[in-house]
Amino acid sequence: MAVLKMKIRKRNWKAGMLVTLFILVGFLAAYTFLFLKHDADMVDLNSRLSPMSLLHPFGTDHLGRDVMTRIFLGAQQTVGYAFMALAAAVVIGLPIGLVAGYKGGIIERILMRIADAFLAFPDTIVAIVLSGLMGPGIENLLLAIVFVKWVNYARLIRSTVVNERGKEYIAMAKVNGLSDGQIMRKHIFPHIIGNVLVLASLDLGKIILLISSLSYIGLGAQPPAPEWGAMLNDARPYFQSMPSLMIYPGLAIVTVVLISNVSGDYLRDKFDVKKEVQL
Repeated sequence: MAVLKMKIRKRNWKAGMLVTLFILVGFLAAYTFLFLKHDADMVDLNSRLSPMSLLHPFGTDHLGRDVMTRIFLGAQQTVGYAFMALAAAVVIGLPIGLVAGYKGGIIERILMRIADAFLAFPDTIVAIVLSGLMGPGIENLLLAIVFVKWVNYARLIRSTVVNERGKEYIAMAKVNGLSDGQIMRKHIFPHIIGNVLVLASLDLGKIILLISSLSYIGLGAQPPAPEWGAMLNDARPYFQSMPSLMIYPGLAIVTVVLISNVSGDYLRDKFDVKKEVQL
């Protein structure tokens, strides 16, 4: 009973933290778009490096652009692109993992050896090399991220399918005349969802950090895009005179990554998923 109560308190704490963070972010976003209505790319040199005010709650940057507007528009860039890369990685890894795990044999060995080749080097190193070879730009960066991320989902799904395919209910489904596609869709796929959701929620924070860090060194989003990593790079020369230009994008990245990690922990507890999904 004591252990159960501790687990319930842990879940309630995570859920409460998620709700609080979402409400805070939602309030600031609503205030930005309903009351301020600044153009994120409009240059106003007369207002450059202005301090905090009612008109500019986060101040302005070196070109007089409203920082708060750019922070929340940057969420569309950083978080939006992260979701796109994550969805593409899942879409690629899902069928490969299903087929490799269910069919087994030579198909499984070939697909998993290909996946192992992708895991020979760290994700970040491979993404940097690929982005450098393809050239700077957010499209090339997303391709590089998908290139290194699909492997985790393929291996996770394959291991889940292998664990399920030998159970009695799968044999009964075959005896009842269900096709392989029907068995995977109706009986195996529901066991995959929890693992994939947990890994995806944890991976979202990692992808956001990857996009921001590579944009910071010039391999991702290019100016004047209000991407958080690019904003950090633009603010470097003004760190001593106006450190808030780097603090606000940094806080935005930390907040979203924190939400991602807490969501992953909450989903892991909810679906009772083992910690091995953190590849």
